[in-house]
Amino acid sequence: MTHTTAVPTTRLTVGQAVIQFLKAQYVERDGVTEQFFGGAFGIFGHGNVAGIGQAMLQHQDEFRYYQGRNVQGMVHIGIGYAKMKNRLGALAVSTSIGPGATNMITGAATATVNHIPVLLLPSDVFATRSTGAVLQQQELPYAADITANDAFRSVSRYFDRIWRPEQLAPALLEAMRVLTSPADTGAVTIALPQDVQAEAYDFPTALFERRVWNVARNRADRAAIARAARMIASATNPVIIAGGGVIYSCASEQLVAFAEATGIGVGVTQAGKASMPHDHELALGALGASGSAFANAIAGDADIVIGIGTRYTDFTTASNTMFKNPSVRFININVAEIDALKESATPLVGDARETLTELLKALDGWSVPAATRAETVTAASSWRAEIDRIIELDDSRTLSQAQMMGILNAAANERDVIVNAAGSMPGDLHRLWRAGSVKGYDIEYGNSCMGYEIPGAIGNAIADPSRHVFGLIGDGTYLMLSQEVMTAVQERLKMTIVIVDNYGYGSIAALSESRGSQGFACRFNERGKGERHDGARIEVDFAANAASYGATVWRADNAESFRAALSEATAFEGTSVVYVQVDAQARFGGSGAWWDVPVAEVSTLESSTLARQEYEREREAQHLFL
Repeated sequence: MTHTTAVPTTRLTVGQAVIQFLKAQYVERDGVTEQFFGGAFGIFGHGNVAGIGQAMLQHQDEFRYYQGRNVQGMVHIGIGYAKMKNRLGALAVSTSIGPGATNMITGAATATVNHIPVLLLPSDVFATRSTGAVLQQQELPYAADITANDAFRSVSRYFDRIWRPEQLAPALLEAMRVLTSPADTGAVTIALPQDVQAEAYDFPTALFERRVWNVARNRADRAAIARAARMIASATNPVIIAGGGVIYSCASEQLVAFAEATGIGVGVTQAGKASMPHDHELALGALGASGSAFANAIAGDADIVIGIGTRYTDFTTASNTMFKNPSVRFININVAEIDALKESATPLVGDARETLTELLKALDGWSVPAATRAETVTAASSWRAEIDRIIELDDSRTLSQAQMMGILNAAANERDVIVNAAGSMPGDLHRLWRAGSVKGYDIEYGNSCMGYEIPGAIGNAIADPSRHVFGLIGDGTYLMLSQEVMTAVQERLKMTIVIVDNYGYGSIAALSESRGSQGFACRFNERGKGERHDGARIEVDFAANAASYGATVWRADNAESFRAALSEATAFEGTSVVYVQVDAQARFGGSGAWWDVPVAEVSTLESSTLARQEYEREREAQHLFL
């Protein structure tokens, strides 16, 4: 006779089980254990108000709930939070069915592109189908099992739909596997049918016990490290590209040690910007299409490129025109195999901190020739001097964007954080900003998502209230997603939003003009007499708008007033906003690098024809590394 022991169970609704599970998840790395979920954002509708919403109400004293204004913004808050937590913490986001769910898709794409963990819990149709078609349901005549939430599949690192309560346990465990994976993390979407959220089930009690997820520091293959060391030792002009993986693995100290021991200069991507101290003699600064001409010249001559934690986007590679040495070879350190193998590199698939340590040991005291090191030091010093020149104030009546950034940077303390995402400012920040600490620079450029700025700053501020966060946003982007200013006020966050007015979509206006499209439709004008958008400028009172959300606002129109406004705003115990106008035409020189933006091959416009000729000349330098 066989005796079985009954498995202890707890009867909960699916919604309650989700929250109960999230409360019990912890993460450990390097001996430090902390709770993984910092709470959840949610906007409630008929799809989740009595399911996940009821569960959040029931557990509000143990699992923090945040109220959002915009669904995409809530996901961006989660991204900013996870970035500040070094991907060792995350937020969940719940929405109703239909547009509430699909409005999260852009946020999901942003999280997944940047390898940032965020848990998305969109509501879905009825699993029983006894009520249908339900309000806001997309119906397809060829497949009843496909819903609008299937759109998340292409922008999620993991996707599941819970048609029955017993599917929840394995789905939640798979979700945590992905969310805590250094290589596979990104947006995780678990779609929850409305009726299933409220359905009760006897879940195994063990599912809700404290569970610690250990984040491993995987080592690269020893033979691969030996091969890479031999390649580096044969190099004359190597260069390092430091990406976000350096920061997420806490490898900045090892990066500095590696550079100092070998004499190899370090250029940084947007994600890796703060991984190397700005004033280090081997810090070449920004590299790529938004980089400096000094760093790009070193990279152009490199015979070995060592990519650390970078995805090699077209901005980093200048659309594969950056590396001009015909003999150039690549070595890539990355936790993700797909990135480690880019540019036909010798891959070192492993944690950046551990791999740098082991690679340096394998080099056994090797360093670059003295002339190479001297050239790197000169280039790094020259760029720092160039930054000083660019941000220097002159007698202009209106600040340039670069001068505005110089004043803001001077006002920021060492641990303060700058947050930005799209437009002309990321490129200027990449070149000019002097990050005071490793976590002091959050520029979302993997997806370059307009609208990240304010919610991303909120996420950073929630994750680490000890830091003052500056959300830097242009006027065009502000009009896209400003509502989360109210969320910052509601949460009593001490942070500063800087609204920079350059009269429209300044970045695209400049790009449009350079590509022969004459800045078409990039400025904010009324429709004129000729039925074109060339009438009077539309004046928007951005300061008044921010104040209407409950923020305390300062206005500035010159260097003196901007400095004074920043001083008062950063001292203010709450959400402050500084509005400043800058000269829309005042831009500084570029990076000397190219970015592939195709131009019309045939056109009746002379501007487009001339731009196409230049495009074809530039494209001749483009090649793949095979």
